[in-house]
Parts: sequence; C-alpha cells; structure tokens
Amino acid sequence: MTATEKNVLSPVQVGPYSLPNRLVMAPLTRNRAEAGNVPGKMNVTYYTQRAGAGLIITEASQIAPEGLGYPQTPGIYSSEQVEGWRLVTEAVHSHGGRIFIQLWHVGRISHPDLQPEGALPVAPSAIAPEGEASTYSGPKPYVTPRALEIDEIPGIVELYRSAAQNAIAAGFDGVEIHSANGYLLDQFLQDNANHRQDAYGGSIENRSRLLLEVVEAVTSVWGADRVGVRLSPGGTFNGMNDSNPKALFTYVVNALNRFGLAYLHLVEPRAYEGVAEEKAKLNTAYFRSIFQGTIVSAGGYNRELADAAIARGDADLIAFGRWYISNPDLAERFALNVPLNPYDRSTFYGGDEKGYIDYPTLQLQTAS
Repeated sequence: MTATEKNVLSPVQVGPYSLPNRLVMAPLTRNRAEAGNVPGKMNVTYYTQRAGAGLIITEASQIAPEGLGYPQTPGIYSSEQVEGWRLVTEAVHSHGGRIFIQLWHVGRISHPDLQPEGALPVAPSAIAPEGEASTYSGPKPYVTPRALEIDEIPGIVELYRSAAQNAIAAGFDGVEIHSANGYLLDQFLQDNANHRQDAYGGSIENRSRLLLEVVEAVTSVWGADRVGVRLSPGGTFNGMNDSNPKALFTYVVNALNRFGLAYLHLVEPRAYEGVAEEKAKLNTAYFRSIFQGTIVSAGGYNRELADAAIARGDADLIAFGRWYISNPDLAERFALNVPLNPYDRSTFYGGDEKGYIDYPTLQLQTAS
C-alpha cells in the first residue's frame, strides 16, 4: 500500500468532525441497560473502552416506550435516560472519542408484554412478522400489530424530533436515524410490510415519505452535517422484502442527497442469509455512484476487506460489530498488526460483565 492510499487507519472528515481513523463502532444491541431502560455504569465502561474508534454509534435506543422491542435496551426519552447517556458521552469525550446515538422505533417487532399497558405494537399495516419476540419472560410469537392511523403519523415524527433534542442534552456529537433491519421506518419503506392506501403507502414516493419527514425533523434539530441515516437495501432480517428493492432504495438514497447528511450508513447484503440475487447487487459499490456524501459500510468486514473497500472508494468508513465487541482497542490492534481477540456469541445479548467489559486490551495482555 502506497503512502497516498487511504485505509481504515487514515484520518477522515465526517460533518464538522476530524476523525483520527475510519473505524466505526457499529450499533450493537447488547441488552444491558438498567431498570427504566437507563444506561448504567457498565455501559459507561463499555463505550469508554472503545473510544479509540474514529466514531462510535451507540446501540439502537428507543425514542419512546412504544418503540421498545427487546428487554434491557436503552431509551432516549426520559430524563433519567438522558442523564445516563450523559455519563457515557462525557467519559467517551474525556478519552478523545466521538459518539452518535442511534434513534430507534421497532414498530411491529415487539409484543404487548413490552408495550405500555399491554397495547398492541404499531406498524404501517396490520401484518404480523414471522418468528418470536424477545420478552422479559422469554420468547413469544409475534402478534398482529395495529396499523397506525394517518393522524397519528405526525406524532411519530415528533417523537424522533424530541429524541434528537434529548440527544443534544445528553452530550452526543450527532445522531443516526435507524431505518434498517425491519424496524418501523424500514417497515414503511418495503411493500411486504406496508399495504397502506393513503399518503404513506402504495408508491415508492409515498412509502418513503415517513423516513424523509423524520430526516427533516431531526436535521432541523441538529443540522444535517451531524445526522446519519442507516439503510439495509439487501436486508432480509425481520422478514423484510420488497417487490422492487432496486427502484425503492435508489429513490431513497437519491432523496437523501438533498439534506447534506453527515453520512449514509449501509448494511452490506452479505450480512444476511438467503439474499436473493437482485438484493445481493444492492451493495455499497452500487450506491457509491448515487449518494453524493460520506458512506459508512457495515457487514462482514475484516481488515483486508475494509482496506480494499476504502482504497476502491466504495466506502469512506467501515463499521465493525463483532470485532469491536471482543477488541475494545481494535484501532490499536490494526495499527500494530497483532492478533484479535475471538468473540463469544453466547455473551452477545444480556448478562453481566462477562463478554461485555472484560475483553482484554493489548496493555492488559502485555501486563499479564
């Protein structure tokens, strides 16, 4: 690699921020928030350990109680949650890091056991996903959600706006709008989950309307250069599919160009099993020719693949998930070209310190 070639350790500008490297800590649900879905001391330690990433994107954080889909995931709607997150951001900043929060509403990927007063989850249409919800009393089959009335949709947009304001109060450097992986905004986008016949259903333009209204609201709070959007055009998670995914996501990405976002965060199709050939083509390289700003790419990357994607110009930054779970000092390990800690899948979701904040850094390994 020549001195002029870019790689994951090259500095990069994202919005107003000069980042020391192109490593992004991917948003990773870990189910370790405290009572009230409040970030606690363990979460502070976890994110601080990983402050060497060019950018941290937090685990998905629900914008309202109705947005909850999994036990012990943090929110960003209560004063207690804001204060919990403030402890995280202050610690990350004290170690030189930058951190965005991912704003989340799960839509139908929930269960009455997780909803206020046992209500039905909401969705664009009353279509139940396949599979089981994660509840505090174990897995339970998904229920048929309640279709949002059209006069409720402005309230959803306002929940995102309020969460964006709370993120400022919590000291974040920016926010990422989660419109991927089969959650509410993705459910509106894709026509196997959206059978609406009003202004938010039917045509691609109508199905994209809610996402674009949310982006408008969030950027009005933050300024577009501190807002990212995550999409999964090749995704199948949570039963998502569309009759014409290429046309849909080409339209969406083109529409996002007008905002001047901090970045577009794309999940590679290879991150999913059973991806159809048409969806497999909806990769970062395809969208590079459409999106006019910074692109973050995620999904199945190792160091070699990441460096190659950046050198080709397909992506500007690379998000690592599993390797950031097991290697808090991933940037340092890449810089020194030393082996990575293996990850333990059995400790990904829920539990205590084990598999969360006890992975060794190089300094600890050298000291021992």
